[in-house]
Amino acid sequence: MAHPHHEDHGHAHEAHDHGRVADRRALAIVFALTSVFMVTEVVGGLVTGSLALLADAGHMLSDALSLGVALFAVWLAGRPATPNRSFGYKRAEILAALFNGATLVAISIWIFVEAYRRFFEPPEILGGWMLAVATLGLVVNVAGAMILWRSGGESLNLQGALRHVLADVLGSGGAIAAALVILATGWRYADPIISVLIGLLVLGSSWRLVRDSTNILLEGTPPGIDAGEVGRSMAGVPGVSEVHDLHVWTITSGFPALAAHVLVGRDEDCHARRRDLEEVLAREYGIEHTTLQVDHLGDHHATLYSLRFLPRGQNPDC
Repeated sequence: MAHPHHEDHGHAHEAHDHGRVADRRALAIVFALTSVFMVTEVVGGLVTGSLALLADAGHMLSDALSLGVALFAVWLAGRPATPNRSFGYKRAEILAALFNGATLVAISIWIFVEAYRRFFEPPEILGGWMLAVATLGLVVNVAGAMILWRSGGESLNLQGALRHVLADVLGSGGAIAAALVILATGWRYADPIISVLIGLLVLGSSWRLVRDSTNILLEGTPPGIDAGEVGRSMAGVPGVSEVHDLHVWTITSGFPALAAHVLVGRDEDCHARRRDLEEVLAREYGIEHTTLQVDHLGDHHATLYSLRFLPRGQNPDC
């Protein structure tokens, strides 16, 4: 009987550390760009009286905070593990992503409420100044989006920051369109109408971010991985008699983990079968952080509510 416990994630840690440095550099640059332009756009929105510009300005104002939170989360996630926090603070990046998603929802609601009010009382708008500020904002936002995009980070935290900046690009583009309509026709309703469209786009961009971060915090199965298929593949490895207590979750973005109890035949080498399982999991599913308890058949049994995976053709009720 053997109870091997294996954790092969040194390479995964090195890759994450390298990616975290790149993420921090990209976030710092965009944070600086956003902070510098934020004051200009807020003032511009107040002076021109444009809701579309204020909507974009409000979003950039939240971006400064969101990017700061993302930067702090990257630093916190890089702190070493301790006996009390065996995974360190890697989930800090997921919390930051959830925060960014929630702020996107809040911004969308504010835009809808303000647009509704302006449909009844459309104010005078300085179209020329609105166009100038929105154009400058578009340049800054596109530059920030390109920096984050080129960093190539798969971190949900970085993706949250990128979605904020992409929403800013849409906001600046919408403000430019509204300014052009107002300058050409004087139709002030273009401002709240385009603001509603911006709000819908911002709301849509928040959905995936909130969904994915919540799934990680609830320790759901990573997207793209079918836990049932994983269990059946493990049970199909020669020498394996049963797999149960299977758990597949995500520690942080791009860092899947798996734990399971495996039963092998009486004459099987537990250590050899464990290595076979680790190879299958790494090759077919990209899961390198595994904790496998391997015992001989008859020594341990599945818990009452555990889902069992048996080799193909065997009846689970036998």
